[in-house]
This record gives sequence, structure tokens and C-alpha cells, in this order.
Amino acid sequence: MKILLTGVAGFIGARTAEMLLEQGHSVLGVDNLNDYYDVRVKEYRLGRLQELDGFVFHQIDIENRDALDALFKEHSFDAVMNLAARAGVRASIEDPYVYLATNTLGSLNLLDLMVKHGLKKYLMASTSSLYAGCDMPFVESMDVRRPLSPYAASKLGAEAMAYSYHHLHDLDVAIVRYFTVYGPAGRPDMSPFRFIEWIKRGEPITLYGTGEQTRDFTYIDDIASGTIAALQTQGYEIYNLGGGNEPISINQMIEQMETHLGKKALIDYQPMNSADMQDTSATIDKAKSNLGWEPVVCPMEGFKKTVLWHLSEESWLNKIQL
Repeated sequence: MKILLTGVAGFIGARTAEMLLEQGHSVLGVDNLNDYYDVRVKEYRLGRLQELDGFVFHQIDIENRDALDALFKEHSFDAVMNLAARAGVRASIEDPYVYLATNTLGSLNLLDLMVKHGLKKYLMASTSSLYAGCDMPFVESMDVRRPLSPYAASKLGAEAMAYSYHHLHDLDVAIVRYFTVYGPAGRPDMSPFRFIEWIKRGEPITLYGTGEQTRDFTYIDDIASGTIAALQTQGYEIYNLGGGNEPISINQMIEQMETHLGKKALIDYQPMNSADMQDTSATIDKAKSNLGWEPVVCPMEGFKKTVLWHLSEESWLNKIQL
């Protein structure tokens, strides 16, 4: 297939594109390369992709409908994978407008251009943050109409708009809700990347809460393979892609990092943010039965792989702003 993949320089987008290319698909990747976090990490991921056959890159913001329209006119795509997003719960409280513009309006641009140019297959990345306030474990059928952050609200809007376009224009739509993704070349604003770097550099970890809060950590390769598997969706379906109801506490994660780095963490405890979730746990039965997907990398193995990547790339990671 020839796939338009947005957010291709992002953590999940880059690994998903890499796997698609390994499988023989061609990928036209777009990304605006914004500076939400240190752009050198995005340039690293993009540089790896540009060494592979079948990959083309355009620096485009999905908020720019005219620029996207020009791509649709020039290329014939088999599917659109919308992995572009403004992510982060706390940052969305500070600037909700940019989250609505990218996550909701940007998604609408893609959906509307698909209809205009006759495309039928759409995949969109969503978030487990929608389940805040729900009872665990989280199931796709839960009522998520009370999002606790602008980030979650912007993703809920994108999901709802995708359903409207499925209903009105018969698009095949797959929504994948991600649970705490981590791994090599991760996001510098997320705790796995920051904690490893802080411990490695001998700097204090900023930890919100006691560290006993839990997350359904999901390794990047598992997330990418699940995202690709969801392309087979017909109709409109939502899938949880998570660790499979085996949550790990933040303190357990820190202990693993200390073990593999051979250094103790200095911890600066801060109050928990009201928009943060205490615990996350995914029911992944639907992805197992419909897609034949389940995670294969357990958190303890994944944390080790992640630490080893940080050590192997230490020469430039030491300069990354956290």
C-alpha cells in the first residue's frame, strides 16, 4: 500500500513508518517538526527513516488544509494514518487552543480531504486519557464523554468527527487508544525518557505524587505493530492498545532504571496534578480477537531495552533539553 502517515517524526509515527517500510509498503510522511520538545529527537528519528527505501517526507502541518490538499492531488493513497497530535495532559491545560487546532481541526482536514479525493481507509491515534474517572480495567465501550483535560477533550472531538464521516461517507475508521507508550527514541516530555536521563546525569527526578500510581506501560514496537494491524478494520472500531491489564507502578519503573543504569535516583516529590490519572489498565480483548494482536514485550524487558538505547546514544542525548 501507499500510506499517508502524519506525525511521522513523532515517537509512535516514526516506529510505525519504519515497520510499514520493512513490510514493503511505501510511506509519505508529514510532520510540522514543532518544538514542543527538543526537535533534535525528531530529527534523529526522521534521519533513520530517510535512509530507507519507499519513504518520502514533507514538512507540513495538518492544520494547513491547502498544503494537505496539494498532497492528495499529487498522490494516490490507499490509507491515511493520522498519528499527528499535540500530546500531554499538563501542557494542554496551559494552551488548550493549540490542542483543539491540531488534534480536532487537523483531523477534520484529513477526513474532509479523504472524502474530496475518494479515499476510504482512515486510522487515528487516540488516548487512554479519555478513561479518566472510569472504573478499571478500561473497556472501549465505556462512557468517555467527561474528559478531564483539554488534551482528552480534543481527542474525543476527533473520534466523534471520525464517526460522523464514517456514517455520512462510509469510511472505514480505526481508532487506536494508546496506553503509556515507552521505548527507545521516546518523547523527552514523558517520564521514561526524562527519568533515565535525570538518573544518568545525576540530576533529581521530578515525581508528581508518591510514585505508587500505576500505568499500563506498552513498548513502542508493540504499539506500532498494533497500529498497523488496525488497518484491516472495516466499519468504525475503537481498540485499546495497552500492556494487557498488567499495570506497573512508577516506583517499580524507577527501580528498573536504577538497576540497569547502576545509579540511584534522586527524587524531588511534587503534588499530584488534578488532571493526571492515578492508575491506568487496559482491557485488550477486542484487539486480540479482531486484530490478532497482543503485546509481546513485558515492561521489565522493555525498560532494559530503553536504558540500553539511552546509553548507546549518550553522546547526543546528554545535550537534550528535558
